[in-house]
Amino acid sequence: MNIEGLNRLQVYKSAQELAELVYRHAIPGLPYEEKYGLASQIRRAAASIPANIAEGYGRYYYQESIRFCYLARGSLMELSSHIDLSLSQKYLTEEVKLQLEKKMNEVLKLIHGYIKYLKKSKTGWNEPGAKEIHELNSDYLSDENNGLDR
Repeated sequence: MNIEGLNRLQVYKSAQELAELVYRHAIPGLPYEEKYGLASQIRRAAASIPANIAEGYGRYYYQESIRFCYLARGSLMELSSHIDLSLSQKYLTEEVKLQLEKKMNEVLKLIHGYIKYLKKSKTGWNEPGAKEIHELNSDYLSDENNGLDR
């Protein structure tokens, strides 16, 4: 397994940076009574983003990688919701929220770009479904329905 490849993946590095920002700036601002509530949810959502990207990367199948990117994106949206709630409860400052929001938007764009890249990548021989027969022509009209005279 090539761990170095994962660490060169920009989407993974940015997701790790986001998690570090959350741990450093969002969680310390929460009150003690939220330690096992909101703080725990924020911590899990933030850690889940790079973890899902890494797990998808380790699967070696494009469709599996895409599926885990969708999970990472879902965790990112969950984190965004928790950050909004934290701001509304005045647990975070607007400055911290804006800093986190900027990084979350960056990670979201990178996830979308990575998904697009994975979808465009050529399917490998060991990819699930790669050995099935695929039709080249997707036109299923009969000759009489498409105006052909044969």
